[in-house]
Amino acid sequence: MKLHFREYGTYTGDRPSLVLLHGLLGSAANWHSLARALAVDYHVVVPDLRNHGRSGHNDRMDYPALGDDVAELMEEHGLDSAMLVGHSMGGKVAMWFALERPGQVDALVVVDIAPVSYAHGFGDIFQALQAVDLDRIANRGEAQATLARYLDDGELRQYLLQNLVRKGDSWAWRLNLEVLAEEMDAIVGFPPVAAGKVYPGPALFVYGTESNYLQTAYHQPIRALFPYARLRAIAGAGHWVYTDQPSSFQAALSVFLAAIPD
Repeated sequence: MKLHFREYGTYTGDRPSLVLLHGLLGSAANWHSLARALAVDYHVVVPDLRNHGRSGHNDRMDYPALGDDVAELMEEHGLDSAMLVGHSMGGKVAMWFALERPGQVDALVVVDIAPVSYAHGFGDIFQALQAVDLDRIANRGEAQATLARYLDDGELRQYLLQNLVRKGDSWAWRLNLEVLAEEMDAIVGFPPVAAGKVYPGPALFVYGTESNYLQTAYHQPIRALFPYARLRAIAGAGHWVYTDQPSSFQAALSVFLAAIPD
């Protein structure tokens, strides 16, 4: 599937390419501040993943399909390889891509996620999104009020409202809510990896100390698939590491990327 993307900077021989992959219910806009900062030294491509943002909708929402989309995006940009940075669901896309196409990944950065299956805890979120009467609300404030009946977290509500857009006389979610809700088992899971398959390149797993997504028990499956992985904790950050502690996250990322050989 051809993905909508944002591009920052231009590719040159001494400005390697980065592909930034957002998490579930997010979009390319989530990476805007970081992408602008990175564009000083890198060519940065930031797609909306399928069923998100301005990219197309499709009934498939599994990691092999998402990985194929990234491969098509790279081919579209003429990139034989790139460095991948992925948060949460985007981190799983990046991991799967690196395992399946290691020669196309110069370096891998995974943010607050591991190659394991997680419990599905998004029921309240989908219930809240589907409760918004898109034909009747007059403005974002009314949508916010509906979400607040289900979700106490104000930052989460604002994150979700980034997906609400005006279309003609009504409103619409850019998200493909029906498919995302139906495919949650695939999204919170991780596909089986063939015995002996690893990503042999440099990898950094960044996680927030206030998050429980990357537990000590998950270090072993990380190292089994990514033998050269480094783990880096960001103090005071939750699951959205790069927005909770942007300076610390960018510093950790920059140090890692600067050490990747040309």
